[in-house]
Amino acid sequence: MATKVYIVYYSMYGHVLKLAEEIQKGAASVEGVEVKLWQVPETLPLEVLEKMQAPSKGEAPIISPNELAEADGLLFGFPTRFGMMCAQFKAFLDATGGLWRTQSLSGKPAGIFYSTASQGGGQETTPLTAITQLVHHGMLFVPIGYSFGAGMFEMENIKGGSPYGAGTLAGDGSRQPSELELQQAFHQGKYFAGIAKKLKGN
Repeated sequence: MATKVYIVYYSMYGHVLKLAEEIQKGAASVEGVEVKLWQVPETLPLEVLEKMQAPSKGEAPIISPNELAEADGLLFGFPTRFGMMCAQFKAFLDATGGLWRTQSLSGKPAGIFYSTASQGGGQETTPLTAITQLVHHGMLFVPIGYSFGAGMFEMENIKGGSPYGAGTLAGDGSRQPSELELQQAFHQGKYFAGIAKKLKGN
């Protein structure tokens, strides 16, 4: 039976979505793994999003909290807000009280990826503060560590990401994920899927 990996994200301007799509490719490259892309519900009214010039959302279906329990492994992606996950994703996790009561996510592997505006804007604090959500559900945090190799030590070009997970730097919104950041995202997907598969016992 295939190992199910769900990639669950929120993306306002498309940066996290691009990482999610690359992570999906990486996870799907592992034999015996089925990958599905999901997005969490938007909490802002349409008129506010229009004023913020936010583009239309991707085509990924909206996930409900209970659907998280179907997965064998979960990768969560979101932009930062003052060094922590955005309110939209936090609101979604706040709705998982029923899963917490039954510990339906306990023992499942989970990973994190993210986007920040700048190098000092939360590339480590965003995933670090998000780990508390996993802990209360009894999930097993799977960081990438330094498994990405030389790409972790890039010094010539600006690069997002950290040992916690893949990341990108959005700047004023005009900067898109670099080739190296996308490679790291692919690596995270493949690396995580391999671990999820091992934990399931396939």
